[in-house]
Amino acid sequence: MNSDEIDQIEAHLPQTQCGQCDYEGCRPYAEALHNGEAPINRCVPGGEVVLNALAEQLQQQVTALQRTELVAKEETPWVAWVDPQRCIGCYKCIDVCPQDAFIGS
Repeated sequence: MNSDEIDQIEAHLPQTQCGQCDYEGCRPYAEALHNGEAPINRCVPGGEVVLNALAEQLQQQVTALQRTELVAKEETPWVAWVDPQRCIGCYKCIDVCPQDAFIGS
């Protein structure tokens, strides 16, 4: 496994760790892309920009972005939690949250 190539793929991804690609985060998705185990059209938060960047880097044809609706596995509502010790106030999480879970500042 070439870590540099995976790092380059991961650098295109938005780092939302949302799981909409069916992987547990951006790094596992980047590894699957590198190994040819995942399609390039699964990053919903990254949209067309990420799709085009992945297609160019991995020399694949651009396909339609696959939008899957997140379904909660339980009846309980989703909760967004931000670690105040690590948050730098960049608001990236707010812009890409698939559930619009952030309220206030």
